[in-house]
Amino acid sequence: MEEITKFLALVKRFRLVMIVVPLTIIIITFFLVKNLPNSYVSQAQIATGIVDETKQNLINQSTPQAQQIVQEFSNLIAIMRLNKIVDRVAYKLAIHDLTTAKPFRPKTAELAEMNEAQRRRAALFFENIYKTGRSLNLYDQEENKYNDLLKSLKYDSESLSAKFNIFRSGDSDFIVVQFESEHPLLSSFVVNGLSNEFVSYYTSLVKKNRVSTTTFLGNLLNQRSDTLARRMSDLRDYKIRNRVLNLSEQSKQLYTRIIDYDDKKQEAIQNTASFAGALNEIDRKFNPEERKYLEASLSKLNTRIVTNKEELSRLYDLYYKSDLDEKYKRGIDSLQSELNIVIAKSSDEYINNPLSSKLTLIQEKLGLEIKLDISRYSINSLERELGALNNQFDALVPKEAEVQSLEMKIDIATKEYLDILEKYNQSNLESGFQVKLNIVQPGMPGLAQPSKKMLLVILSGIIGFIICLIVIFISFLLDRSVTTPKGLADKSQAPVLGVVNKLSNLSLELAALWLEDRKDISPLLLEFKDQLRSLRFELDLELKNKVLLITSLDVSEGKTMMALSLAFAWKMSNKRVLLIDGNFRKPDLSSSSQSKVYLEDVFRNGVAMNSTAAVSTIDVLCNRGENTSLLEVATKEEISAKLDFLKSIYDIIIVETSTLGEVNQAKEWLLFSTDIVAVFSSGQEITETKSTLINYLKESGSFLGWIFNKTSSKL
Repeated sequence: MEEITKFLALVKRFRLVMIVVPLTIIIITFFLVKNLPNSYVSQAQIATGIVDETKQNLINQSTPQAQQIVQEFSNLIAIMRLNKIVDRVAYKLAIHDLTTAKPFRPKTAELAEMNEAQRRRAALFFENIYKTGRSLNLYDQEENKYNDLLKSLKYDSESLSAKFNIFRSGDSDFIVVQFESEHPLLSSFVVNGLSNEFVSYYTSLVKKNRVSTTTFLGNLLNQRSDTLARRMSDLRDYKIRNRVLNLSEQSKQLYTRIIDYDDKKQEAIQNTASFAGALNEIDRKFNPEERKYLEASLSKLNTRIVTNKEELSRLYDLYYKSDLDEKYKRGIDSLQSELNIVIAKSSDEYINNPLSSKLTLIQEKLGLEIKLDISRYSINSLERELGALNNQFDALVPKEAEVQSLEMKIDIATKEYLDILEKYNQSNLESGFQVKLNIVQPGMPGLAQPSKKMLLVILSGIIGFIICLIVIFISFLLDRSVTTPKGLADKSQAPVLGVVNKLSNLSLELAALWLEDRKDISPLLLEFKDQLRSLRFELDLELKNKVLLITSLDVSEGKTMMALSLAFAWKMSNKRVLLIDGNFRKPDLSSSSQSKVYLEDVFRNGVAMNSTAAVSTIDVLCNRGENTSLLEVATKEEISAKLDFLKSIYDIIIVETSTLGEVNQAKEWLLFSTDIVAVFSSGQEITETKSTLINYLKESGSFLGWIFNKTSSKL
């Protein structure tokens, strides 16, 4: 709050500046804008077809996202601001002004210097450069002159772009092109020229991109078609070369046969084991003599049986190798019937044999032996066939991998071909559609815009006032001066005993001030007297000794006036007051006093003073202003003795000393008093040097506080 009050006080102090400066700026601005030409605005609207469904083609029916729409509009506006497009408008403007009797802008110095032939040549140059679509070469000296001509007419791209305002109309499908100038026909000419140039440039750019895209996709499509045909040919040649018809079906059939043969093999192994076990059991039931007789009796029949078994084994091999051909199956069945007949015949021959009681076992044994032999032959045949089938299956695996690799390449090539074909067809169809950009509303000459002169004048005054306020605020931030008692107490860390206002018309006749009737005294003087009374009261409470030293940190702080004012204040409280001028370098108190008693005479020469002083009196002890110091006038003991004598006469002794910054003049007086006050003038800064002096005062142990002088009155 204190800082705000201080800032407002500073503003009040410079209030006249804050009035004069804005008024001056307002007057200057008024004369500057007085002759400004009127302003004319023309607008043209361009439909983009980005968000207008009526302009969407049948190929692209997708709805763009909001961010994509914003980006597309930004791209279009950026293209419109390209220098190559704005330059073409500038060339048309230059051609118009060079070839017509009513140019948009008055002749400039560059144009006035050109004769008729030069103007025609310039117009022809701009027509040629417009038709070729190139920009000016500023490195060429002649073309650089033409560029200077455009700049003089303010038809260059920088000047025109500064007056353009291109924006999207809300969330609509339209782009608004706006131009402001001093001529209504110029504004409409520029917006129409820019719109036409933009549409023409964008249309040619899109068509060129479409043609180049279609050509590129066509070439790429031919490449992908050749690649696809080549890979299909590779697959066909591989199948022919390796006699591959349908690997999937072949591998499936082989796998099925392998499983079937493996099942038959397992069945044959199981049968072999069971037949062998049964034969062992039958043999165990015959004794050696019976087996001998049996084997001798069956030798002939066994020969036929063995022969039939071998033939049966051969037929089984052929049967499995032929993948279970039915004709071999019929041969096996026939041979099996014949073998059964031989076995039955062997049984008939031994019907009266001693072994006839074991005839059944003999028949069973013969049958099991045949089955065992057939089962063993089947296992061997099945194993050979399984090995052949596995070899065939293993031979199909690398072929299958190669075929799959070739087929995968064909799939990839087919997908690439179809994707490019789709894009090619789409691009080919889009090439037949027209560009969606078109001018829906050309620019027309507009009416004069409301004058901005008064607004500029008002803004200039406001800006001037703000600038003044900013300058004052900056000075306030940079100001380190102390203007309040609280600020002084905070920065010095010492108490403020009293505050005294600055009175510009106050004379040294303080006696008349105190003797005036209270009713006739002015409010300022009354406030001043009350402040002195308050200060006197505070000092009475703080004084430990009768000797009060008054000093300051710098000159012109008002310590002389303060010493006199305090002397009269104590006089009015019925005190005997002795006022000593202890400032040898600047004895202002001695100059204004009528006293003829000098400090040097009293302290050095022992001149006697009046040993009795009346109540309510003020005596002044002057000094001659010589280049000396207190301890050079008398010794410390003599001064102490003399001061003790003066204390017995006077109730209060006020000593005005030199400033603390002047050598040791003031510091010598500090030896003879325990009561020191310092006068500080409002508005002064506490520098580093002053901070050192303040620390010295506080460390002395005799510093009572500050008298804050020359403050502003609250009245």
